Amino acid sequence: MSKFSEYNFKDQKALIRVDFNVPVNEKFEITDDNRMKASLPSIQKIVKDGGSVILMSHFGRPKDGPSDKYSLKHLVDHLQQLAGSETKVLFATDSIGEDAISKAKNLKPGEVLLLENLRFYKEEEKGDEGFAEKLSKLGDVYVNDAFGTAHRAHASTAIIAKFFPADKKMFGLLMEKEVESAEKVLHNNQKPFLAIIGGAKVSDKILIIENLLDRATDIIIGGGMAYTFYKAEGGKIGNSLCEDDRLDTARELLEKAKEKNVCIHLPSDSIIADKFDANADVSGALSNTIPDGWMGLDIGRMATESFCKIISNSKTILWNGPMGVFEMEKFQHGTKAIAMAVAAATKNGAFSLVGGGDSVAAVNKFHLADKVSFVSTGGGAMLEYFEGKTLPGIAAIQS
Repeated sequence: MSKFSEYNFKDQKALIRVDFNVPVNEKFEITDDNRMKASLPSIQKIVKDGGSVILMSHFGRPKDGPSDKYSLKHLVDHLQQLAGSETKVLFATDSIGEDAISKAKNLKPGEVLLLENLRFYKEEEKGDEGFAEKLSKLGDVYVNDAFGTAHRAHASTAIIAKFFPADKKMFGLLMEKEVESAEKVLHNNQKPFLAIIGGAKVSDKILIIENLLDRATDIIIGGGMAYTFYKAEGGKIGNSLCEDDRLDTARELLEKAKEKNVCIHLPSDSIIADKFDANADVSGALSNTIPDGWMGLDIGRMATESFCKIISNSKTILWNGPMGVFEMEKFQHGTKAIAMAVAAATKNGAFSLVGGGDSVAAVNKFHLADKVSFVSTGGGAMLEYFEGKTLPGIAAIQS
């Protein structure tokens, strides 16, 4: 594979797989354009070199082929704004049909062509070779800059690469940074290495915790999943979230951690509420003695204090999952404090990687995204990477 930053794209048509699966409202206005902004540096480098860009992406989950609701045409105006007036943005009404072929063929250096939603073709998600080959014929060079879909063996992410020689396929700048940051945390970390794992379900995070037991020094567990661990140890958790079918799993993880000398930190106390509601009555309790009829919705003051101390002593920090229901103001204190502590540790020289939809939403909500080392754009992909799985989109370029 070639290195994107060292490649000269002059007179080359670069076919880039981007992740433009952005949220839109009922008027098709984009409510969060971070994924589009994240792909700009790669696009700009190609244009600056004197090359042209063909962008391909999925958008939503169209069930029955083409539909207006899932058309990428709704993103064209915003993409034009982001690209700037000196870069012409064109749109093809299909991905491999006549419009795409003729517009790609006539694309001039400095121009950008956005193809229609790849998922309008069933062959995309099936990883169909014929479809991948047709896409490959549109460009001279293949660039994968969509980390968010790297865990899917789809035609445009994993299959298409085989139709390009090694020196004509590469990661884009965003993907390069994603892979470098993830590898730095997983394989080249400085100790103490802390993983902060939150969210609702233990079942979603079992594999990542198991894989981290061989690497991390400390693991903080917060969010709803913490109560499954407390119940597994015989604690009383009231009406808090709990996966009763995962109690044995929780006990096994705690045992394995002891064997491997990894410190697992559970929140000693919780902010509790009498119902799951923004206007609920709120109190505090030790996390293993929550009264009946009450539920833990955030980590408590003592837990927050001790977690922040652990964060400040860490050299490498991975954060995946919030500490509570931070979308409600009464239960955002723990997640906000953790976010601020991670930012402070980063300022003091730690390397911090934040990933997973809710953690990313949290650092954005508290305006701390630029205060951590790296914010991953790929929730599911990052999770699978840290579970130790091979991601097809990465393997296709590296092989």
